[in-house]
Amino acid sequence: MISLERVSFSYSGRDAGGLRDLSLTIKDGECVLLCGRSGCGKTTVTRLINGLIPYFYEGNLSGNVTVNNMRVAETPMYEIAGRVGSVFQNPRTQFFNVDTDSEIAFGIENEALPAEELRLRVERATEDLKIQNLRGRNIFELSGGEKQKIAFASVYAMNPDVYLLDEPSSNLDMGVIDELREHLRLIKEQGKTIVIAEHRLYYLMDLADRVVYLEEGRIAGEYTPAELKAIPDAARESMGLRATDLARIRPVGQKSAKESPALEIRNLTLRHKKRTILEDISLKASCGEVLGVVGHNGAGKTTFSRALCGLHKDCDGLFLWDGKPQDMKNRLKRSYMVMQDVNYELFAESVEAECSFGIKNPDPALVAETMEELGLTPYKAFHPNTLSGGQKQRVAVAVSMICGKDVPVFDEPTSGLDFDSMERVAGLIGKLSGMGKVIFVVTHDYEFVCRTCSRVLHFDEGEMPGDITVSPENGQKLRALFCIPDGALAKKER
Repeated sequence: MISLERVSFSYSGRDAGGLRDLSLTIKDGECVLLCGRSGCGKTTVTRLINGLIPYFYEGNLSGNVTVNNMRVAETPMYEIAGRVGSVFQNPRTQFFNVDTDSEIAFGIENEALPAEELRLRVERATEDLKIQNLRGRNIFELSGGEKQKIAFASVYAMNPDVYLLDEPSSNLDMGVIDELREHLRLIKEQGKTIVIAEHRLYYLMDLADRVVYLEEGRIAGEYTPAELKAIPDAARESMGLRATDLARIRPVGQKSAKESPALEIRNLTLRHKKRTILEDISLKASCGEVLGVVGHNGAGKTTFSRALCGLHKDCDGLFLWDGKPQDMKNRLKRSYMVMQDVNYELFAESVEAECSFGIKNPDPALVAETMEELGLTPYKAFHPNTLSGGQKQRVAVAVSMICGKDVPVFDEPTSGLDFDSMERVAGLIGKLSGMGKVIFVVTHDYEFVCRTCSRVLHFDEGEMPGDITVSPENGQKLRALFCIPDGALAKKER
């Protein structure tokens, strides 16, 4: 059993993300979903359970946290790690090896198990999780979804009593999310205790036993999944919560640009380490269009985006802007990319400084306006690396608005974002669209696509088999593309 008794915690030098007199009991074998706005304290709860607080994150802590009768604050980390396994939002932060086999075995190696037992544990994890195709691979060559599978497998091999997952679906496509759901179902059937901090709620509605809604460091409500699904959409959205049933979401449909194409790509072929990623891709886009780029993890979406921005060299084909060829240098000048892992592009000492970092003659009024739009003003003096994952994402998105480039490219811009933040990013992209930009959004987020995009480009098996207009009439096609089962709404459409 996990017990938090009147726990209060505040991070050193920060006001957000802490807890205030929180009490929570989680029974053995229970699956509990923690949800709420970014900064409400979800991740802090998981850090208290796995011992990262107080052993790694400093701050003021009061109250008692116990896991299976162990007082976390008085138990060595290695003992906690034997009982509690953690899968973080960004699996890269928990890797210690360069190959997948060594990473799966890393945790159990540290338990000094006999070599034969170690081998059996790795084989069992491989078979149970169906990841034979990931064995013997280079960690750095895996997609985001594949890295998440290896991180989960490493924890699974240790066979902990408690699994903690922090935004595990944030960078996964729908197919991999379905696999994650089955992995969670497997460990639940084994009687494991599961605690998940998550913004994407829909895939957990048939798994969670209880939903705990946090607000400003306190428990503001507890629900069964059925009770949460019964909350009207407007009320749920006012709580900062994402959709509980994707089949109920309909594409809004943005205005299609009627001008002649500003950007044209002809016969684009992309390679990575002599392997062809995409072949013979051609498209046209007009100013004001928002193009969603979708496909399974590893389909080439990010490589395409990097080539579009002049960051990927190994490619053939032609890029044109207003009919004029654009080499890599010109594409670099004309575009700006918000990376999937925004930690790679945060350099300044404060959020406010980051929003104008490297920009010639930045407009202070635009910087202030953009921070306000994205809810970043309260954090303007914070160091970017002290922010939550969702807050960091918003900072990178803010820079894309301020830099004034013609082709903004967003790689998973809603990763780790709550409903409010997703709405803010959607509003910002709409504003960029109104300014005549050509915008590309690499995403697995169906909810975001329906609210934001005018077209969807589908990459699969090295090709682009789909270019679909986002509209209510194409709702069924889009749901099929995102592997969302048809519900009553789809039947009504037919």
